[in-house]
Amino acid sequence: MELQALFDDSDDDTPELQQPRSPIITVMGHVDHGKTTLLDRIRSANVVSGEAGGITQHIGAYQVEKDGKTITFIDTPGHAAFTKMRARGAQVTDIVVLMVAADDGVMPQTIEAISHARAAEVPIVVAINKIDKDNADVPRVMAQLAENQLTPEAWGGETIVVEMAAQSGLGVDDLLEQLSVVSEVGELTANPTGRAKGIVLEAQLDIGRGPVATVLVDKGTLKVGDPIVAGAAWGKVRALINDKGQQIKEAGPSTPVQVLGLSAVPGAGDEFRAAPNEKTARTVAESREQRYRTLNQRGDARVQRGVKLEDIFTQIQAGEVATLNVIIKADVHGSLEAVTESLRKLERDEVRAAFVHRAVGAITENDIALAAATNATLIGFNVRPDRKVRDLAEAEGVEIRTYEIIYKLIEDIEKAMKGMLAPEFEEVVTGEAEVREVFKSPKVGAIAGCVVRTGVITRGSKVRFLRDGTIIWKGAIQSLRRFKDDVREVREGFECGLSLSDFQDLKQGDLIETYELRELARD
Repeated sequence: MELQALFDDSDDDTPELQQPRSPIITVMGHVDHGKTTLLDRIRSANVVSGEAGGITQHIGAYQVEKDGKTITFIDTPGHAAFTKMRARGAQVTDIVVLMVAADDGVMPQTIEAISHARAAEVPIVVAINKIDKDNADVPRVMAQLAENQLTPEAWGGETIVVEMAAQSGLGVDDLLEQLSVVSEVGELTANPTGRAKGIVLEAQLDIGRGPVATVLVDKGTLKVGDPIVAGAAWGKVRALINDKGQQIKEAGPSTPVQVLGLSAVPGAGDEFRAAPNEKTARTVAESREQRYRTLNQRGDARVQRGVKLEDIFTQIQAGEVATLNVIIKADVHGSLEAVTESLRKLERDEVRAAFVHRAVGAITENDIALAAATNATLIGFNVRPDRKVRDLAEAEGVEIRTYEIIYKLIEDIEKAMKGMLAPEFEEVVTGEAEVREVFKSPKVGAIAGCVVRTGVITRGSKVRFLRDGTIIWKGAIQSLRRFKDDVREVREGFECGLSLSDFQDLKQGDLIETYELRELARD
Protein backbone atom coordinates (compact mmCIF):
# COMPACT_ATOMS: atom_id res chain seq x y z
CA MET A 1 0.00 0.00 0.00
CA GLU A 2 2.87 2.37 0.76
CA LEU A 3 4.36 1.80 -2.71
CA GLN A 4 0.96 2.51 -4.23
CA ALA A 5 0.64 5.66 -2.11
CA LEU A 6 4.01 6.89 -3.38
CA PHE A 7 2.72 7.02 -6.95
CA ASP A 8 -0.84 8.07 -6.17
CA ASP A 9 -1.38 11.41 -7.94
CA SER A 10 -5.15 11.48 -7.48
CA ASP A 11 -5.08 14.62 -5.33
CA ASP A 12 -2.70 16.57 -7.60
CA ASP A 13 -5.43 17.94 -9.86
CA THR A 14 -8.14 18.54 -7.24
CA PRO A 15 -9.46 22.04 -8.21
CA GLU A 16 -9.95 23.35 -4.66
CA LEU A 17 -6.33 22.52 -3.76
CA GLN A 18 -4.81 24.40 -6.70
CA GLN A 19 -2.91 27.62 -6.00
CA PRO A 20 -1.12 30.00 -8.38
CA ARG A 21 2.54 29.14 -8.88
CA SER A 22 5.56 30.94 -10.29
CA PRO A 23 6.25 30.61 -14.03
CA ILE A 24 9.34 28.60 -14.96
CA ILE A 25 11.35 30.39 -17.65
CA THR A 26 14.12 28.84 -19.72
CA VAL A 27 16.57 31.22 -21.41
CA MET A 28 17.91 29.94 -24.74
CA GLY A 29 19.83 31.34 -27.68
CA HIS A 30 23.12 31.50 -29.56
CA VAL A 31 26.37 31.52 -27.61
CA ASP A 32 27.42 34.99 -26.37
CA HIS A 33 24.05 36.59 -27.16
CA GLY A 34 23.62 37.57 -23.52
CA LYS A 35 21.71 34.76 -21.77
CA THR A 36 23.79 34.72 -18.61
CA THR A 37 24.27 38.49 -18.65
CA LEU A 38 20.50 38.87 -18.57
CA LEU A 39 20.19 36.53 -15.59
CA ASP A 40 23.12 38.31 -13.96
CA ARG A 41 21.31 41.63 -14.38
CA ILE A 42 18.02 40.20 -13.12
CA ARG A 43 19.60 38.65 -10.03
CA SER A 44 22.10 41.45 -9.47
CA ALA A 45 24.73 38.80 -8.81
CA ASN A 46 27.82 38.30 -10.87
CA VAL A 47 27.44 34.77 -12.20
CA VAL A 48 29.64 35.28 -15.27
CA SER A 49 32.83 35.97 -13.34
CA GLY A 50 32.58 32.55 -11.74
CA GLU A 51 32.26 30.74 -15.06
CA ALA A 52 35.19 29.63 -17.18
CA GLY A 53 35.53 32.12 -20.01
CA GLY A 54 32.13 33.58 -19.21
CA ILE A 55 30.37 30.52 -20.67
CA THR A 56 27.78 28.68 -18.57
CA GLN A 57 29.11 25.27 -17.58
CA HIS A 58 26.04 23.79 -15.90
CA ILE A 59 22.30 24.29 -15.50
CA GLY A 60 21.62 26.97 -12.95
CA ALA A 61 18.16 27.74 -11.62
CA TYR A 62 17.33 31.05 -10.01
CA GLN A 63 14.33 32.86 -8.56
CA VAL A 64 13.70 36.59 -8.80
CA GLU A 65 10.89 38.83 -7.58
CA LYS A 66 9.04 41.37 -9.72
CA ASP A 67 6.24 43.46 -8.21
CA GLY A 68 5.82 40.95 -5.41
CA LYS A 69 5.64 37.99 -7.80
CA THR A 70 8.29 35.30 -8.09
CA ILE A 71 9.70 34.12 -11.44
CA THR A 72 11.90 31.04 -11.74
CA PHE A 73 14.65 31.09 -14.39
CA ILE A 74 16.60 28.14 -15.78
CA ASP A 75 19.85 28.91 -17.57
CA THR A 76 20.84 26.13 -19.98
CA PRO A 77 24.36 25.45 -21.28
CA GLY A 78 22.87 24.07 -24.50
CA HIS A 79 19.71 22.58 -25.87
CA ALA A 80 20.63 18.94 -25.29
CA ALA A 81 19.86 19.07 -21.55
CA PHE A 82 16.62 20.97 -22.19
CA THR A 83 15.46 18.43 -24.78
CA LYS A 84 16.77 15.38 -22.94
CA MET A 85 14.33 16.10 -20.14
CA ARG A 86 11.57 16.58 -22.68
CA ALA A 87 12.46 13.19 -24.20
CA ARG A 88 12.02 11.62 -20.77
CA GLY A 89 8.54 13.11 -20.56
CA ALA A 90 9.50 15.93 -18.19
CA GLN A 91 7.98 19.29 -18.96
CA VAL A 92 10.37 21.57 -17.09
CA THR A 93 9.49 24.97 -18.46
CA ASP A 94 6.45 27.18 -19.07
CA ILE A 95 7.95 29.91 -21.28
CA VAL A 96 11.12 30.13 -23.36
CA VAL A 97 12.99 33.43 -23.61
CA LEU A 98 14.87 33.44 -26.90
CA MET A 99 17.90 35.74 -26.77
CA VAL A 100 18.96 37.28 -30.09
CA ALA A 101 21.79 39.82 -30.31
CA ALA A 102 20.80 42.90 -32.33
CA ASP A 103 24.26 43.12 -33.91
CA ASP A 104 24.54 39.41 -34.73
CA GLY A 105 21.00 38.49 -35.70
CA VAL A 106 19.47 35.04 -35.97
CA MET A 107 22.28 32.47 -35.97
CA PRO A 108 22.26 28.66 -36.52
CA GLN A 109 22.06 28.03 -32.77
CA THR A 110 19.15 30.49 -32.53
CA ILE A 111 17.20 28.47 -35.11
CA GLU A 112 18.10 25.33 -33.17
CA ALA A 113 16.73 26.92 -29.99
CA ILE A 114 13.47 27.79 -31.80
CA SER A 115 13.12 24.17 -32.92
CA HIS A 116 13.69 22.87 -29.39
CA ALA A 117 11.16 25.30 -27.91
CA ARG A 118 8.58 24.35 -30.52
CA ALA A 119 9.20 20.66 -29.82
CA ALA A 120 8.42 21.33 -26.15
CA GLU A 121 5.24 23.20 -27.22
CA VAL A 122 5.86 26.21 -25.00
CA PRO A 123 5.33 29.94 -25.75
CA ILE A 124 8.37 31.86 -27.01
CA VAL A 125 9.13 35.44 -25.93
CA VAL A 126 11.96 37.02 -27.93
CA ALA A 127 14.48 39.33 -26.26
CA ILE A 128 16.49 41.32 -28.82
CA ASN A 129 19.62 42.14 -26.84
CA LYS A 130 22.49 44.58 -27.34
CA ILE A 131 20.32 47.26 -29.01
CA ASP A 132 22.75 49.87 -27.65
CA LYS A 133 25.57 48.65 -29.91
CA ASP A 134 26.58 50.84 -32.86
CA ASN A 135 26.00 48.07 -35.39
CA ALA A 136 22.65 46.97 -33.92
CA ASP A 137 20.04 46.34 -36.62
CA VAL A 138 16.67 45.60 -34.98
CA PRO A 139 14.58 45.66 -38.22
CA ARG A 140 16.89 43.02 -39.73
CA VAL A 141 16.42 40.80 -36.66
CA MET A 142 12.63 41.30 -36.86
CA ALA A 143 12.69 40.17 -40.50
CA GLN A 144 14.80 37.12 -39.62
CA LEU A 145 12.35 36.20 -36.85
CA ALA A 146 9.43 36.48 -39.27
CA GLU A 147 11.28 34.18 -41.69
CA ASN A 148 11.37 31.60 -38.90
CA GLN A 149 7.61 31.86 -38.20
CA LEU A 150 8.06 34.17 -35.21
CA THR A 151 6.32 37.26 -36.57
CA PRO A 152 6.61 40.12 -34.04
CA GLU A 153 3.47 41.78 -32.67
CA ALA A 154 4.68 45.08 -34.15
CA TRP A 155 4.48 43.41 -37.58
CA GLY A 156 0.97 42.06 -36.99
CA GLY A 157 2.10 38.70 -35.60
CA GLU A 158 1.67 37.04 -32.22
CA THR A 159 5.28 36.87 -30.99
CA ILE A 160 6.11 39.18 -28.08
CA VAL A 161 9.43 40.91 -28.82
CA VAL A 162 11.25 42.99 -26.20
CA GLU A 163 14.16 45.26 -27.16
CA MET A 164 16.79 45.46 -24.46
CA ALA A 165 20.41 45.87 -23.43
CA ALA A 166 21.17 43.37 -20.66
CA GLN A 167 24.55 44.92 -19.89
CA SER A 168 23.05 48.26 -18.88
CA GLY A 169 19.68 46.91 -17.73
CA LEU A 170 17.68 48.72 -20.44
CA GLY A 171 14.41 46.89 -21.16
CA VAL A 172 14.91 44.19 -18.47
CA ASP A 173 11.88 45.38 -16.45
CA ASP A 174 9.79 45.36 -19.63
CA LEU A 175 10.82 41.75 -20.28
CA LEU A 176 9.84 40.70 -16.75
CA GLU A 177 6.45 42.41 -17.15
CA GLN A 178 5.82 40.61 -20.44
CA LEU A 179 6.74 37.28 -18.85
CA SER A 180 4.27 37.97 -16.02
CA VAL A 181 1.53 38.71 -18.57
CA VAL A 182 2.19 35.51 -20.55
CA SER A 183 2.24 33.43 -17.36
CA GLU A 184 -1.04 34.99 -16.18
CA VAL A 185 -2.67 34.06 -19.48
CA GLY A 186 -1.44 30.50 -18.93
CA GLU A 187 -3.10 30.42 -15.47
CA LEU A 188 -0.29 28.38 -13.94
CA THR A 189 -1.34 26.51 -10.82
CA ALA A 190 -0.18 23.58 -8.69
CA ASN A 191 -1.20 21.78 -5.52
CA PRO A 192 1.31 22.78 -2.81
CA THR A 193 -0.09 20.32 -0.25
CA GLY A 194 1.05 16.78 0.24
CA ARG A 195 4.32 15.04 -0.63
CA ALA A 196 6.55 16.73 -3.16
CA LYS A 197 7.45 15.55 -6.62
CA GLY A 198 9.44 17.15 -9.40
CA ILE A 199 12.45 16.88 -11.70
CA VAL A 200 16.20 16.58 -11.15
CA LEU A 201 17.80 19.40 -13.18
CA GLU A 202 21.38 18.39 -12.49
CA ALA A 203 23.36 16.36 -9.97
CA GLN A 204 26.98 15.83 -9.03
CA LEU A 205 29.16 14.27 -6.37
CA ASP A 206 30.54 16.93 -4.06
CA ILE A 207 33.67 15.86 -2.15
CA GLY A 208 32.59 17.55 1.07
CA ARG A 209 28.80 17.15 0.87
CA GLY A 210 28.31 13.86 -0.99
CA PRO A 211 25.68 13.53 -3.75
CA VAL A 212 24.05 16.91 -4.45
CA ALA A 213 21.00 17.20 -6.71
CA THR A 214 19.49 20.44 -8.00
CA VAL A 215 15.77 19.76 -8.25
CA LEU A 216 12.75 21.73 -9.40
CA VAL A 217 9.63 21.08 -7.31
CA ASP A 218 6.58 20.49 -9.51
CA LYS A 219 3.84 19.74 -6.98
CA GLY A 220 3.63 19.47 -3.21
CA THR A 221 6.16 20.85 -0.74
CA LEU A 222 9.60 19.30 -0.15
CA LYS A 223 10.75 19.56 3.47
CA VAL A 224 13.93 18.87 5.41
CA GLY A 225 13.64 15.36 6.88
CA ASP A 226 11.45 14.02 4.06
CA PRO A 227 12.32 10.53 2.79
CA ILE A 228 12.98 10.88 -0.94
CA VAL A 229 13.55 8.73 -4.02
CA ALA A 230 15.11 10.14 -7.22
CA GLY A 231 15.70 7.65 -10.02
CA ALA A 232 17.74 4.86 -8.45
CA ALA A 233 18.90 7.08 -5.57
CA TRP A 234 17.15 7.45 -2.23
CA GLY A 235 17.70 9.07 1.14
CA LYS A 236 16.41 11.50 3.71
CA VAL A 237 16.60 15.23 2.97
CA ARG A 238 19.44 16.41 5.16
CA ALA A 239 19.45 20.00 3.91
CA LEU A 240 17.75 22.22 1.33
CA ILE A 241 19.77 25.09 -0.16
CA ASN A 242 18.12 27.77 -2.30
CA ASP A 243 19.59 29.64 -5.28
CA LYS A 244 21.11 32.27 -2.99
CA GLY A 245 23.05 29.63 -1.05
CA GLN A 246 20.80 29.87 2.01
CA GLN A 247 19.54 26.86 3.91
CA ILE A 248 15.75 26.67 3.90
CA LYS A 249 13.29 24.31 5.59
CA GLU A 250 10.88 23.71 2.72
CA ALA A 251 10.40 24.32 -1.01
CA GLY A 252 7.03 24.60 -2.78
CA PRO A 253 5.99 24.35 -6.46
CA SER A 254 8.25 26.04 -9.08
CA THR A 255 11.07 26.33 -6.53
CA PRO A 256 14.59 25.24 -7.52
CA VAL A 257 16.60 23.86 -4.61
CA GLN A 258 19.71 21.79 -3.93
CA VAL A 259 19.05 18.57 -2.02
CA LEU A 260 21.61 16.90 0.26
CA GLY A 261 21.24 13.45 1.77
CA LEU A 262 20.85 11.13 -1.24
CA SER A 263 22.52 7.71 -1.37
CA ALA A 264 23.83 8.21 -4.93
CA VAL A 265 23.92 10.72 -7.77
CA PRO A 266 20.63 10.63 -9.75
CA GLY A 267 20.47 11.40 -13.46
CA ALA A 268 19.44 14.75 -14.95
CA GLY A 269 15.82 14.44 -15.97
CA ASP A 270 15.01 11.80 -13.34
CA GLU A 271 11.77 12.28 -11.44
CA PHE A 272 11.99 12.69 -7.68
CA ARG A 273 9.25 12.00 -5.14
CA ALA A 274 8.96 12.35 -1.41
CA ALA A 275 8.12 8.92 0.06
CA PRO A 276 5.93 7.93 3.04
CA ASN A 277 9.02 6.57 4.83
CA GLU A 278 12.65 5.65 4.26
CA LYS A 279 11.87 1.96 3.83
CA THR A 280 9.55 2.68 0.88
CA ALA A 281 12.09 5.06 -0.71
CA ARG A 282 14.83 2.45 -0.37
CA THR A 283 12.64 -0.35 -1.77
CA VAL A 284 11.69 1.68 -4.87
CA ALA A 285 15.27 2.87 -5.50
CA GLU A 286 16.79 -0.60 -5.08
CA SER A 287 14.23 -2.21 -7.41
CA ARG A 288 15.02 0.45 -10.02
CA GLU A 289 18.76 -0.11 -9.58
CA GLN A 290 18.25 -3.84 -10.06
CA ARG A 291 16.18 -3.25 -13.20
CA TYR A 292 18.78 -0.88 -14.68
CA ARG A 293 21.52 -3.44 -13.95
CA THR A 294 19.53 -6.24 -15.61
CA LEU A 295 18.83 -4.13 -18.68
CA ASN A 296 22.50 -3.24 -18.99
CA GLN A 297 23.54 -6.87 -18.71
CA ARG A 298 21.05 -7.85 -21.41
CA GLY A 299 22.09 -4.95 -23.59
CA ASP A 300 18.55 -3.55 -23.56
CA ALA A 301 19.41 -0.34 -21.76
CA ARG A 302 18.80 1.95 -24.69
CA VAL A 303 15.37 3.49 -24.87
CA GLN A 304 13.77 3.06 -28.28
CA ARG A 305 12.23 6.48 -28.74
CA GLY A 306 13.02 7.09 -32.39
CA VAL A 307 10.53 6.22 -35.11
CA LYS A 308 11.73 4.59 -38.30
CA LEU A 309 10.14 5.54 -41.59
CA GLU A 310 8.61 2.08 -41.94
CA ASP A 311 6.95 2.24 -38.51
CA ILE A 312 4.88 5.38 -39.09
CA PHE A 313 1.96 3.41 -40.57
CA THR A 314 0.77 2.47 -37.07
CA GLN A 315 -0.48 6.07 -36.68
CA ILE A 316 -2.90 5.57 -39.54
CA GLN A 317 -4.07 2.24 -38.16
CA ALA A 318 -5.00 4.16 -35.02
CA GLY A 319 -7.12 6.45 -37.20
CA GLU A 320 -4.74 9.39 -37.00
CA VAL A 321 -3.25 11.61 -39.65
CA ALA A 322 0.24 10.15 -40.00
CA THR A 323 2.98 12.67 -39.35
CA LEU A 324 6.52 11.99 -40.48
CA ASN A 325 8.71 14.10 -38.19
CA VAL A 326 11.99 14.92 -39.92
CA ILE A 327 15.13 16.81 -39.04
CA ILE A 328 17.12 17.84 -42.11
CA LYS A 329 20.81 18.73 -42.09
CA ALA A 330 22.46 19.63 -45.39
CA ASP A 331 25.77 20.90 -46.69
CA VAL A 332 24.48 24.17 -48.19
CA HIS A 333 21.27 26.22 -48.15
CA GLY A 334 20.44 25.27 -51.74
CA SER A 335 20.42 21.57 -50.86
CA LEU A 336 18.37 22.26 -47.72
CA GLU A 337 15.64 24.07 -49.67
CA ALA A 338 15.62 21.48 -52.47
CA VAL A 339 15.16 18.60 -50.01
CA THR A 340 12.46 20.49 -48.07
CA GLU A 341 10.45 21.39 -51.17
CA SER A 342 10.72 17.86 -52.57
CA LEU A 343 9.37 16.39 -49.33
CA ARG A 344 6.52 18.89 -49.20
CA LYS A 345 5.40 17.78 -52.68
CA LEU A 346 5.06 14.21 -51.41
CA GLU A 347 2.49 15.12 -48.76
CA ARG A 348 -1.07 13.76 -48.91
CA ASP A 349 -4.22 14.39 -46.87
CA GLU A 350 -3.46 11.38 -44.68
CA VAL A 351 0.28 11.97 -44.39
CA ARG A 352 2.21 15.11 -43.72
CA ALA A 353 5.86 15.87 -43.16
CA ALA A 354 6.61 17.95 -40.07
CA PHE A 355 9.98 19.70 -40.25
CA VAL A 356 11.12 19.70 -36.63
CA HIS A 357 14.42 21.36 -37.50
CA ARG A 358 16.25 22.33 -40.71
CA ALA A 359 19.77 23.65 -40.79
CA VAL A 360 23.07 23.73 -42.67
CA GLY A 361 25.95 21.85 -41.03
CA ALA A 362 27.01 18.51 -39.63
CA ILE A 363 24.71 16.23 -37.63
CA THR A 364 25.31 17.01 -33.96
CA GLU A 365 24.45 15.55 -30.56
CA ASN A 366 21.84 18.32 -30.19
CA ASP A 367 20.14 17.00 -33.32
CA ILE A 368 20.02 13.51 -31.80
CA ALA A 369 18.51 14.86 -28.56
CA LEU A 370 15.85 16.75 -30.51
CA ALA A 371 15.10 13.70 -32.70
CA ALA A 372 14.72 11.52 -29.59
CA ALA A 373 12.34 14.03 -27.98
CA THR A 374 10.15 14.39 -31.07
CA ASN A 375 10.30 10.87 -32.56
CA ALA A 376 11.92 12.29 -35.68
CA THR A 377 13.93 10.69 -38.46
CA LEU A 378 17.22 12.50 -39.07
CA ILE A 379 18.08 13.08 -42.73
CA GLY A 380 21.58 14.15 -43.69
CA PHE A 381 22.31 15.40 -47.22
CA ASN A 382 26.00 15.53 -48.07
CA VAL A 383 26.77 15.56 -44.34
CA ARG A 384 27.64 12.66 -42.05
CA PRO A 385 27.64 12.09 -38.28
CA ASP A 386 30.88 11.29 -36.48
CA ARG A 387 31.35 8.18 -34.33
CA LYS A 388 30.27 9.92 -31.11
CA VAL A 389 27.03 11.12 -32.71
CA ARG A 390 26.35 7.69 -34.23
CA ASP A 391 26.84 6.01 -30.85
CA LEU A 392 24.43 8.48 -29.22
CA ALA A 393 21.89 7.90 -32.00
CA GLU A 394 22.10 4.16 -31.41
CA ALA A 395 21.71 4.61 -27.66
CA GLU A 396 18.66 6.84 -28.13
CA GLY A 397 17.12 4.70 -30.88
CA VAL A 398 17.26 7.55 -33.43
CA GLU A 399 17.29 6.69 -37.12
CA ILE A 400 19.84 8.58 -39.25
CA ARG A 401 19.60 8.39 -43.04
CA THR A 402 22.37 9.99 -45.07
CA TYR A 403 22.26 10.69 -48.80
CA GLU A 404 24.47 12.17 -51.48
CA ILE A 405 21.94 11.97 -54.34
CA ILE A 406 18.68 13.85 -53.90
CA TYR A 407 16.72 11.44 -56.09
CA LYS A 408 17.61 8.53 -53.83
CA LEU A 409 16.50 10.50 -50.79
CA ILE A 410 13.16 11.41 -52.40
CA GLU A 411 12.66 7.84 -53.58
CA ASP A 412 13.15 6.45 -50.07
CA ILE A 413 10.84 8.96 -48.42
CA GLU A 414 8.24 8.48 -51.18
CA LYS A 415 8.26 4.72 -50.61
CA ALA A 416 7.84 5.26 -46.87
CA MET A 417 5.00 7.69 -47.43
CA LYS A 418 3.23 5.31 -49.80
CA GLY A 419 3.54 2.67 -47.13
CA MET A 420 2.08 5.14 -44.67
CA LEU A 421 -0.93 6.06 -46.80
CA ALA A 422 -4.25 4.65 -45.65
CA PRO A 423 -5.09 1.95 -48.22
CA GLU A 424 -7.81 2.84 -50.68
CA PHE A 425 -10.28 0.08 -51.56
CA GLU A 426 -12.71 -0.48 -54.36
CA GLU A 427 -15.70 -2.82 -54.08
CA VAL A 428 -15.73 -5.60 -56.65
CA VAL A 429 -18.98 -7.58 -57.02
CA THR A 430 -18.05 -11.27 -57.18
CA GLY A 431 -21.48 -12.86 -57.53
CA GLU A 432 -25.25 -12.38 -57.57
CA ALA A 433 -27.93 -14.84 -56.56
CA GLU A 434 -31.74 -14.61 -56.64
CA VAL A 435 -33.89 -16.05 -53.86
CA ARG A 436 -36.37 -18.51 -55.39
CA GLU A 437 -37.69 -20.20 -52.24
CA VAL A 438 -37.35 -19.83 -48.47
CA PHE A 439 -37.04 -22.86 -46.16
CA LYS A 440 -37.06 -23.05 -42.37
CA SER A 441 -34.55 -25.12 -40.41
CA PRO A 442 -34.74 -25.67 -36.64
CA LYS A 443 -30.94 -25.37 -36.39
CA VAL A 444 -30.06 -22.38 -38.60
CA GLY A 445 -33.43 -20.66 -39.12
CA ALA A 446 -34.29 -19.26 -42.56
CA ILE A 447 -32.51 -20.79 -45.56
CA ALA A 448 -32.66 -19.16 -48.99
CA GLY A 449 -32.98 -21.46 -51.98
CA CYS A 450 -31.18 -19.50 -54.71
CA VAL A 451 -29.94 -19.64 -58.23
CA VAL A 452 -26.61 -17.96 -58.99
CA ARG A 453 -27.23 -15.42 -61.76
CA THR A 454 -23.68 -14.10 -62.24
CA GLY A 455 -20.18 -14.77 -60.94
CA VAL A 456 -19.40 -17.03 -57.99
CA ILE A 457 -21.02 -17.17 -54.55
CA THR A 458 -18.40 -18.12 -51.93
CA ARG A 459 -18.91 -19.16 -48.30
CA GLY A 460 -17.73 -16.40 -45.95
CA SER A 461 -18.13 -13.69 -48.59
CA LYS A 462 -19.26 -10.18 -47.68
CA VAL A 463 -22.93 -9.81 -48.63
CA ARG A 464 -25.36 -7.04 -49.53
CA PHE A 465 -29.01 -8.06 -49.34
CA LEU A 466 -31.19 -6.11 -51.76
CA ARG A 467 -34.95 -5.84 -51.95
CA ASP A 468 -36.45 -3.77 -54.73
CA GLY A 469 -33.00 -2.33 -55.41
CA THR A 470 -32.54 -1.14 -51.80
CA ILE A 471 -29.87 -2.48 -49.46
CA ILE A 472 -31.69 -3.76 -46.40
CA TRP A 473 -28.85 -5.72 -44.77
CA LYS A 474 -25.09 -6.26 -45.00
CA GLY A 475 -23.16 -9.13 -43.50
CA ALA A 476 -21.62 -12.47 -44.48
CA ILE A 477 -22.68 -15.89 -45.76
CA GLN A 478 -22.78 -18.31 -42.85
CA SER A 479 -23.35 -21.60 -44.69
CA LEU A 480 -23.50 -22.64 -48.34
CA ARG A 481 -24.90 -25.95 -49.68
CA ARG A 482 -25.47 -27.80 -52.93
CA PHE A 483 -28.33 -30.19 -52.16
CA LYS A 484 -27.20 -31.76 -48.85
CA ASP A 485 -23.47 -31.12 -49.22
CA ASP A 486 -21.54 -28.20 -47.70
CA VAL A 487 -19.57 -26.48 -50.45
CA ARG A 488 -17.03 -23.65 -50.57
CA GLU A 489 -18.44 -21.98 -53.69
CA VAL A 490 -21.25 -22.18 -56.25
CA ARG A 491 -20.85 -20.89 -59.78
CA GLU A 492 -23.14 -19.10 -62.21
CA GLY A 493 -26.22 -21.09 -63.39
CA PHE A 494 -26.23 -23.50 -60.43
CA GLU A 495 -28.69 -23.71 -57.55
CA CYS A 496 -27.73 -23.52 -53.89
CA GLY A 497 -29.06 -23.09 -50.41
CA LEU A 498 -27.52 -20.48 -48.11
CA SER A 499 -28.07 -18.96 -44.70
CA LEU A 500 -26.89 -15.54 -43.57
CA SER A 501 -25.02 -14.73 -40.38
CA ASP A 502 -27.80 -12.88 -38.52
CA PHE A 503 -30.58 -12.14 -41.01
CA GLN A 504 -33.86 -14.07 -41.20
CA ASP A 505 -36.23 -11.80 -43.15
CA LEU A 506 -35.85 -13.63 -46.49
CA LYS A 507 -38.39 -13.27 -49.27
CA GLN A 508 -38.79 -14.69 -52.78
CA GLY A 509 -37.31 -12.32 -55.38
CA ASP A 510 -34.68 -10.83 -53.04
CA LEU A 511 -31.18 -10.43 -54.45
CA ILE A 512 -28.02 -11.49 -52.65
CA GLU A 513 -24.90 -9.71 -53.90
CA THR A 514 -21.46 -10.84 -52.78
CA TYR A 515 -18.44 -8.56 -52.99
CA GLU A 516 -14.88 -8.09 -51.87
CA LEU A 517 -12.70 -5.08 -51.16
CA ARG A 518 -9.57 -4.84 -53.27
CA GLU A 519 -6.76 -2.47 -52.29
CA LEU A 520 -5.79 0.06 -54.91
CA ALA A 521 -2.18 1.02 -55.51
CA ARG A 522 -1.51 4.60 -54.30
CA ASP A 523 0.60 7.13 -56.16
